[in-house]
Amino acid sequence: MKNIFLVFILLTNTFIFSQQNAYYQQKVEYKMNIDVDVKNYQYKGNQTIVYTNNSPDTLKVFYFHLYWNAFQPNSMMDQKLQTLGKKADSRMITNNGESRIHLLKDNEIGYQKILSLKQEDVPLKYTEEETILKVELAKPILPNTQTTFEMTWEAQVPIQIRRSGRNNSEGIDLTMTQWYPKVAEYDYEGWHTFDYIAREFQGVFGNFDVKINIDKNYILGAGGVLQNPDDVKGYTPIAKPKIKNKKILWHFKAENIHDFAWAADPDYTVDSIKVPEGPLVYLVYQKSENTKYWEDAKPKIVEYYQIMKENFGAYPYPVYSFIQGGDGGMEYGMCSMILGNSNSLQNLCGLMFHEGSHSWFQQIIASNESMRAWMDEGFTSYAENLVMSKIFPESVKNLPNPHYKTVNTYINFTKSGQEEAMGLLADHFKTNRAYSVAAYIKGELFLIQLGYIVGEQNLSKIMKEYFETWKFKHPTDRDFIHIAQKVSQMDLKWYWNYMTTTTRQIDYAIKAVTPYEENSTQITLENLGDFPMPVDLYVSYTDGTQEIYTIPLNMMHNTKKQEFSIPMKLLPYWKWTQKEYTFNIPFSMDKIKSMMIDATQRLGDVNYQNNIYPKK
Repeated sequence: MKNIFLVFILLTNTFIFSQQNAYYQQKVEYKMNIDVDVKNYQYKGNQTIVYTNNSPDTLKVFYFHLYWNAFQPNSMMDQKLQTLGKKADSRMITNNGESRIHLLKDNEIGYQKILSLKQEDVPLKYTEEETILKVELAKPILPNTQTTFEMTWEAQVPIQIRRSGRNNSEGIDLTMTQWYPKVAEYDYEGWHTFDYIAREFQGVFGNFDVKINIDKNYILGAGGVLQNPDDVKGYTPIAKPKIKNKKILWHFKAENIHDFAWAADPDYTVDSIKVPEGPLVYLVYQKSENTKYWEDAKPKIVEYYQIMKENFGAYPYPVYSFIQGGDGGMEYGMCSMILGNSNSLQNLCGLMFHEGSHSWFQQIIASNESMRAWMDEGFTSYAENLVMSKIFPESVKNLPNPHYKTVNTYINFTKSGQEEAMGLLADHFKTNRAYSVAAYIKGELFLIQLGYIVGEQNLSKIMKEYFETWKFKHPTDRDFIHIAQKVSQMDLKWYWNYMTTTTRQIDYAIKAVTPYEENSTQITLENLGDFPMPVDLYVSYTDGTQEIYTIPLNMMHNTKKQEFSIPMKLLPYWKWTQKEYTFNIPFSMDKIKSMMIDATQRLGDVNYQNNIYPKK
């Protein structure tokens, strides 16, 4: 009866914990016509936007993002780089630590200039606030109604400095990302009008219908379904390009995504591979000795999609494109921009699989990167390392788990004194390194340690249910924890709080091992840190057998089941206020070969030396 009551309490608390106002999300339809001047790196555009307000609120103002306006001297992005100096992203500064943006000439900057904007044929007043366009609506958008905007604008493609731009380091002419005036997100937290300083994004799910008129010599890769492959170059051997005024019109459509990106270069080659029961994957790149591994990557890509489907959920779109472009790797709807030159197949696949995994953890499950970058980058890094361990098993040979390098990187970084809370807004970290560790490393550690707490079997169930519940939606970390609690039947709010709002450290130790009565041994463990966790103590005996003594944390109100083939013995709760924990095992000391706290090394324990007995 006691256990039944406990489960009831956990279910009730989980239900209450997850409650917010009824979930809703906005919807947008873009219809664009773009005319590109490749000689001057400029284009003119017009778009019709149909916006559906599914919120319970009446919207009296409206916002767009104008990302390219960040690539101008004295912009906020430039100011941030000047403040950080050599601590900034190395791609965005000179060798002397000077902001590259600050050095741009007028014909090298980026801009997006609005020429006209109407709502239902009524001209609107608007204010450009650098990378944000604030619009005074002619007519408020009532709950559960639609409105239509008509916009014309002109833009200049900036020198490649961050993500988007022209003439990147590998000679790609145009990487067109964050390239159009984009509708800002509105949800229960209000308008998401984050200035573009360097990093992450958020968008409204919707449909894109994009026509791009560009010089006849160019081949395009994009995040959408090409509507006229017979009229353009590169996608079918029977194509007869339709040339008008020395240009070709490319037509793409994409449904239920929240960003559209493309790239263009006259030297692109288009290759493809069909994933069984999965997408048609395009590889768009410049063929050279430096990109020779792209061809070898094709069978690995098939494996990748199959492993992702098995562990997280099926990729739902008909196509995906890996496109050579940008300044590293960046994800968009149905495509990624990646640097294409690589010195090994494994390195190329690692980059492809990281950016490809963002399709799950950023594009399909669209958490807000600007507010919770760790949910995007961390979960993606977890998926990447899981997949790489299966496709390239030699890369993790002799490691205690596929994510060991991540755990070790985090532990080493804690000694730097630069760690900042994972829950900070993405652009507000003091250093680029602190952001990277918080988002990528600690974000992945969040899942690694969650698997340690709830058990790997439960973690697998959590990730699959998270995908099925929140695909094509905008979850928060609160929503993820709700699912984790429901699946595991544990209270995990304490873990969520410690991980996201603090930089407290885990440090458990074996304090003493002493004889106790006849044929038994007393063990005392100690919590030297300020981040409480459950403890798995692995005991190896001289006869070759092993046992795991699992001590759950009292705040969990439950415990995991046996994870591995090694027998598990469950001990009473360790209260989080209690610094030491003593228990006995029914073996004399001479029969104990060794002991180790967390032998799987899934905890970010800052001192593994005191986890071991006998001490080395």
